[in-house]
This record gives sequence, structure tokens and C-alpha cells, in this order.
Amino acid sequence: MRRIINSTYVSLDGVITSPQHWPALEDPGDERARIQQELIEQCDAVLLGKDTYLGFAAVWQGHSNEPLTDRINALRKYVVSTELQEATWDNTVIIGDDVADGIARIKSEPGQDILTYGFGRLAGTLMEHGLLDEIRLWIHPFFLGATPDAGLLIHHTAAARLHLAGTRMMENGTVIHSYAVDHPS
Repeated sequence: MRRIINSTYVSLDGVITSPQHWPALEDPGDERARIQQELIEQCDAVLLGKDTYLGFAAVWQGHSNEPLTDRINALRKYVVSTELQEATWDNTVIIGDDVADGIARIKSEPGQDILTYGFGRLAGTLMEHGLLDEIRLWIHPFFLGATPDAGLLIHHTAAARLHLAGTRMMENGTVIHSYAVDHPS
């Protein structure tokens, strides 16, 4: 069975929103790109909420000649939304109703892992239904402060038991902790 892997940027004070606007420490550019490329190469699909989908499509759709961009454009994309009527980004399927059942069906199909980004409502739904297998938290070494509760990681979490599956430290101090989600038998 395919696994669903969540990749989320988080500051030390738990902020997960708008990482594209976070302060740059030392740009880990090549290192970050290499790690992201390794992750996306083990997947053959991405699963996104509507807002993440729209943000990603605006950045990557129609661009090419970079390994990460080319890979994400080529992958099957699943977007969870009851509002989107059509998807303009190539290889996109909209999941509008019976989200948990639809994702469970996709997960049971043959293929590589499925990657999802950010820890919003979609991640909460995946956790609630036992569909999320791994969480990779990219912990950035700074506090952002003054963020509404809705922008915090803890705002979106359900009760879950996790165990550390790996740790990787980047040159700029960002640490990636990978946690396997323990599903009750």
C-alpha cells in the first residue's frame, strides 16, 4: 500500500503559515532543493488542499527546466475542494465529496508514495481517518511571534501517537524530523 507523507515547514514557535514570507537565515538553496528533490522522487502523486493547490499552481504551472518544477508538473495531483469546478494544472484530479474514502482508494492503488504539503484542514482529515503515514517537520530556528492561532501547527492537530523515524540537520540550522504515525490496529 502507498504511504502518504506530509512535509511541513514550521518555526520554533509553531507557525506554519506563509513560509514564503519568512526571514531568510542563510539560504540553504542547493541543500534544500536536493532534499526536496529526494522526497518528491519517491512519490508519484501530490495531494493538496485547495489553497495550497492554487498557490503551487501559480508558482509551478507552465514553468520548466528545473528538476523539482519538472517533477511536480509531471506528477498526478489530487486537490481536495468542494469549491473548485475544474482544475487548470495538468494531471489534476479534484476530490470533492467523500474525501476520506476517495483518498483511501487512491492510497490502496499501486504506485509510489503520495506527498502532501502543509498542515491545515487536509492534514487534519488525513490524521482523523488514519490515512497519514509520515510527517516531516522542517523546523526553522527562529520565532515569528504574533501569529493568530489558526496559523499554528497545534491548532490543526488531532490526538496521535508518533515515533521518530529520522532526523536530518541542514547547514543553516533547520532540522527535519521525520515521524511515523502509529495507527491503531
